[in-house]
Amino acid sequence: MPRTPASRTPSSEPAPPADTVDVVIIGGGVAGLAAAHHLTRAGATVAVLEAADRVGGRATTEELDGFRLDRGSQLLVSSYPELSRTPALGDLTLRPFAPGICLHNGRRAQRIGAVRSTRVALATARALSRASARPSPRTGVRIPSLPGPRLPSPGGPLGPSPRLPSLATSRLPGLGTSRLPGLATARFPGLGTSRLPALRVPQGTQRASRSASGPGRDQPVHDVLSPRAAALRPLLTALLGDPTLQGSSLGAALTLRAFATGRLCLPAGGAASVPELLAASLPPGTVRTSVRAVSVSTTLVTTSDQRQLRCRAALVATGARDAAELLPGLRVPDFHPVTMLHHTADTALSYPQAQDAALFLPTEGPVAYSYVASAVDPSRTPPGKSLITTAVLGSAATLPAGALDKTVRPQLERLYGTGTDGWRLLAAHHDPYAVPAMPAPHDPLRSVRVLAGLYVCGDHRDTGTVQGALRSGRRAARALLSDFGIPAPDDSPRALSDAA
Repeated sequence: MPRTPASRTPSSEPAPPADTVDVVIIGGGVAGLAAAHHLTRAGATVAVLEAADRVGGRATTEELDGFRLDRGSQLLVSSYPELSRTPALGDLTLRPFAPGICLHNGRRAQRIGAVRSTRVALATARALSRASARPSPRTGVRIPSLPGPRLPSPGGPLGPSPRLPSLATSRLPGLGTSRLPGLATARFPGLGTSRLPALRVPQGTQRASRSASGPGRDQPVHDVLSPRAAALRPLLTALLGDPTLQGSSLGAALTLRAFATGRLCLPAGGAASVPELLAASLPPGTVRTSVRAVSVSTTLVTTSDQRQLRCRAALVATGARDAAELLPGLRVPDFHPVTMLHHTADTALSYPQAQDAALFLPTEGPVAYSYVASAVDPSRTPPGKSLITTAVLGSAATLPAGALDKTVRPQLERLYGTGTDGWRLLAAHHDPYAVPAMPAPHDPLRSVRVLAGLYVCGDHRDTGTVQGALRSGRRAARALLSDFGIPAPDDSPRALSDAA
């Protein structure tokens, strides 16, 4: 919008144009795009506002001289239920790592084959879930144990998503619509073409207790992981992004079960492939990049250029810190910082590890994991080039790029069995807010309803993984549709398979 001339008073400025949609989603990351997909399938009109110039949030990929470099850690597991429950991801190509895990103790590598690693992961998952399932002496809450060695059910291993708010309305000042009965459609005549019917306020929503899905005896992973499962510590560190394993044992159990029933993978072409596929499945004009929202209520979203979008409901799908700025009172978790280092070699890599598509997991040192990305996913590199990707967690991740590069090179030399003098650092991407912490006790199904007509989603409302982001988006969409009395589309794998 053009700047107001100095001679014009603010009151004489023409009102900015207003748009009208059923739902405004703030944030074009994986969670927000997944929610938009489920809502449009149900017939709602949606506008997704993304402050950056491209979608993806933390799941972005930088293109540099023909290399595709992930800005964050995006390890996927093929058995994540949400990958099959999101039709837009049906065309997602996954590049698997070599089966099993490869540990390195600083002197030599040890391969643990697929069969053995699967058995250990399943046994450890059961032990962790049993520990989390014990009733708390204080509350008597019991967390359900994980099922047997089959894939988790489409509804998620913890049952249906809760409909109860995690934030009292009084903790959210400035939202403009704290009285729920005042959200009837008749008060907004400008929304006559909207597809959503009148909002239904769930009875007893503000009074109900969440004890049925409480965290029970969830404990830090470090405290309950048995010595026999020591080989899985580096794996859990890599998958959870938690260098000290002080996070939820229940979350670790879910992660181990996913690992045991699937394969570790990378999305072909980079982490950005996931949000790009989600965005491409939406109706043209749904996603609006370079648009920053500055205020939100159940019926109105205002952007930084004073544009107003009227709606029937709003969904905040940003990271936790940005969400708390829009929703005062929203709890912001701690975070685990991550730095991703991308190296290429000036000469061809001829040692055996260069052709190995394994995920290398050091048992000590600053490196959390490393892999030859050109061996796992050749589409990430120009022809004939190599790409080595390394993740650093904890305090070492906060070092400047040059200092961190010098720090990890000796460990990478031991890990790959070759000198690194000929390696060139392509990029170092540091994110201090990469992974939301999941301290025990942790509720992996935190409510996505702030109040009727206002919702929030993201991995900070679920688990700090791509699975958690996708699931929170689906839960938010279903909560919204339920409040408006609209049946949610059948997204079970069987129904989606029949539709295809």
